[in-house]
Amino acid sequence: MSTDTNPPASGARVPWEDVHPLVREAVEAFLGGPIVEAVTQQGGFSPAAAVRLRTAAGRRAFVKAVGPEPNPDSVAIYRSELRNAAALPESVPAPKLLTGFELEGWVTLVFEDVEAVHPAMPWRRDELDRVLLALKEMSAALSPSPIAAPTVGEVMGDSFQGWRSLLDEDTSGLDPWALRNLTELAALESGWAAAAAGDTLVHADLRADNILLTSDRVYVVDWPWACLAAPWYDRVAMLPSVAMQGGPAPHELFDDPDPAVTAVLAAITGYFVRQGRQADPPGLPTLRAFQRAQGVVALEWLKRRTGWV
Repeated sequence: MSTDTNPPASGARVPWEDVHPLVREAVEAFLGGPIVEAVTQQGGFSPAAAVRLRTAAGRRAFVKAVGPEPNPDSVAIYRSELRNAAALPESVPAPKLLTGFELEGWVTLVFEDVEAVHPAMPWRRDELDRVLLALKEMSAALSPSPIAAPTVGEVMGDSFQGWRSLLDEDTSGLDPWALRNLTELAALESGWAAAAAGDTLVHADLRADNILLTSDRVYVVDWPWACLAAPWYDRVAMLPSVAMQGGPAPHELFDDPDPAVTAVLAAITGYFVRQGRQADPPGLPTLRAFQRAQGVVALEWLKRRTGWV
């Protein structure tokens, strides 16, 4: 049974048969025949269809499709993912996008079907080491970015104002250390965009549910937030979820004392802490619990890095 300290990364998946019929027809037309098997894949937060399909002729594909209900924001996110997936070069360890389209208010992406699994939870150290090595290699391959992309400040700017927002909000129940240092945290957070600047193409939303493992490859999936940032950004942003899901504490995996990292961590922590205090969005029943749990880990890391009392 999951708790708020280890909540699942899961949304309300839409069964294939509930996808708009014209979307299903378009997918069948692209794949060249009727669908005879549709297996919903778990993991991830979007209230959308995520299915492995097989046609009568045996052709396979992985399809993601989302409509305007129950969460209209998901359509914009999938539209961004479609744009980014179409632009990613082959050097990115991501499944190949076969086609994508918008129809009847739905955004659909059709990928090659990869025989792979998510990392085991709680994290196994051998799998974590594989993933961290793959991220290091991916960062090197994508520095400088091979495609045009917005900066991380442009993509996350409206979201990474958690501590500054809390200055003007109800802070009841806030961690005592955070409350005591709220003004300083807001000031530290304000410099995060400059601190995170870089020319590396980053994923910007890495967690175990966005990673797939085969016997010899690590795939990184779901790229709607792709942007330009410092080469260490993905690792820093991912580590709170690693510890929350049974892996080592962040400081054991990343010990660079660079003040820029601390400023970015402050922004990430403020985001998790404040978002975790909000109401659950439509169709995303576990998102806030997942953010709260990451916020607990990130805050402990931030306390260690700042040394503030």
